[in-house]
Amino acid sequence: MKSDTDDHTDVNPDNRLYRALSAIERAGNRLPHPFWLFVILCVLLGITSAILAGLGVSVTLPANGETAAVKNLFSLDGALFAIENALTNYATFPPLAMIVVVLLGVSIAERSGLLTALLRITVGKLPKAWLTFSIAFASMIAHVMSDSAYLVMIPLGALAFRTAGRSPLLGLMVAYAATAVGFNASPLVTPSDAIRASLSMAASHIVDESYVVTPFATYFFTAASSVILAITIAVVVDKVLSRRPEFSPDRLSTDFNVSDKLFNTDSTKLSGSSTVELSAEERRGLIVSGVVFVIAVAGIALMLMPDSPFRGENGSIVQSPVLKNIAIFISVVFGLLGIVYGRITRSIPTLGEVPPAMAEGIRTLAPVLVLFFVVSQFLAYFEWTNIGSVLSVNGAALFKHLNAPHLVLLLIIVAAICVLNMLITSGSAMWSILAPVAVPLVMYIGMRPESAMVAFMIGDSVTNCLTPLNGYFVLALGYVQHFRKGAGVGTMLSFTLPIAVSVLVVWTIFFVIWYLIGIPLGPGVPVR
Repeated sequence: MKSDTDDHTDVNPDNRLYRALSAIERAGNRLPHPFWLFVILCVLLGITSAILAGLGVSVTLPANGETAAVKNLFSLDGALFAIENALTNYATFPPLAMIVVVLLGVSIAERSGLLTALLRITVGKLPKAWLTFSIAFASMIAHVMSDSAYLVMIPLGALAFRTAGRSPLLGLMVAYAATAVGFNASPLVTPSDAIRASLSMAASHIVDESYVVTPFATYFFTAASSVILAITIAVVVDKVLSRRPEFSPDRLSTDFNVSDKLFNTDSTKLSGSSTVELSAEERRGLIVSGVVFVIAVAGIALMLMPDSPFRGENGSIVQSPVLKNIAIFISVVFGLLGIVYGRITRSIPTLGEVPPAMAEGIRTLAPVLVLFFVVSQFLAYFEWTNIGSVLSVNGAALFKHLNAPHLVLLLIIVAAICVLNMLITSGSAMWSILAPVAVPLVMYIGMRPESAMVAFMIGDSVTNCLTPLNGYFVLALGYVQHFRKGAGVGTMLSFTLPIAVSVLVVWTIFFVIWYLIGIPLGPGVPVR
C-alpha cells in the first residue's frame, strides 16, 4: 500500500506544474519538524542579532523619535529575557487563548450536529461548481470576526466539502488559504479596517491636522476585491489543485473517516443525496437556534449602542471590550446555539454532555499547542531584538528616496510588504510602525494616504498563508497532519503557494485598473 508521503509518485510526469508542486512539497517536507524549525530560527535570530548589535545598528522610530537599537539575544540581558519571560511569552501569545476559547464553543456546535445541518441545507443544495467559491467568499465575510475567522472557517470548510462528497482535506485547506490570503478583503467593514484607519488618521495629522480617515475609507475596493479573490481562489483550486493525487477519489473513504472523527460528525448524515433533507426535529432545532442567534446578535449590538458603558474610550467601538474580546462572544454564541439545537434534536440530551464535547474539541489542538510554545518564544525574541523595527524603518526610508510615478511607488509598497509580512505577521503591528513614515511621505508627494493603505493591505494579505510564523499556518498544518501523517511545511506550501501567487497577480492587476480608471476607494475617497 502506498504511504502518505508518496503522493508525488502519482503525478503525471508530463505536467510541469504538478511536478513543480511536488518538488516544492518534497523540498519543504525535508525541513525539520516545525518545532525544531523554530528552534533553529531562534538560534539564527540570536546570531543575526549579535552581529547587528556588534555593528551598532539602530534606527529612529518616526512615531516618537526614540532610538531603537538592535539588542543581542545571546547577551546576558537576552538570556535573562528568555528565561524570565518564557511562560509569559506563551501565555500571552495572541492565537493561543483565542483558539482555545473559540473552540470551546465551536466544539459544542459541531458535536450537536448544528453545523452539519446548516451545511446540508446550504452547501448540500448548491451546485458542486459553486462549492469552492462559496467557502472562499464565506471566508471573506468571516473576516469580520478578525483572527477568529480561521477557527470557524477551517472546520466549516472541511465539513462543507465532506457534505458535498469531496475531500474534507481539500476543504479545510481552501478555507485556511482563503481566510489568510484575502484577510484584508471583505464585503463587510472589519475590526482591521477600523484599526488601520485610526493609525492612518493619526499619522496623517503630522501633515494635516484636519485630515480624516474612516473605517469605510477603502470599502468600495475591499468589497469588490472579496468577490474577485473568491473567484480567483475557486478557479485555481477547482482547475488545478483539486486534481492533485492527494485529493483523488481513492482516498475519499479514508479522509471521510478522519473527518468524521476529527469534527465529531455522523457520517450517515453527510453522504447521499437523500440526507440533504432534514428531519422535523432538525428543522425545528434550526428554527429555534436561528431565533436564539438573532437575540444574541441583537444583545451584542445593544452593548455597542451610543452611550453604552461597554463602549471604549471616547465612545470607540473598535476599542470596546466587546470587539477586543470578540472571541469570548463568538464562543458563547456557538456554544449556546449548539446546546439549544442539541437539546431539541437530543444529540446533546443533557447539560452533562456539554463539557465532554468541549474537551473533545480541545483534544484535537494538542499538537498545535506544543508548536505554539516555540513559535511564541521566537516572535517574542524577534520583537525584543528590535530587528523588526530596523527592517520596517529602513524599508520606508528606501521608499522615500525613490523617484518614480505614484502607481509604481504603490506597486513597490505591495512587493515590499509581501516580503516583510513573512516576518512580521501582525498587520496592525506592522502598520503602526510604517504608518508614521509612509502616510506623511505619500501626502508630501501628493498621493492619497488611502491609496498607500490599500497597497499595504494587498501586501499584508497575500503572503499570510505562506509563512510558518503565522500561528494559524501551524494550526492548519495540525489539522492536515490528521489526514496525512507525513505532511509538513512543504505540504502546506505546495498548496498555498499557487493560490498566493495567483491572488497577488490578480489583486494587483485589479488595483492597477481601479487606480487608472479613478474609481473611488470608498465614500468620498478618490483613489488619486
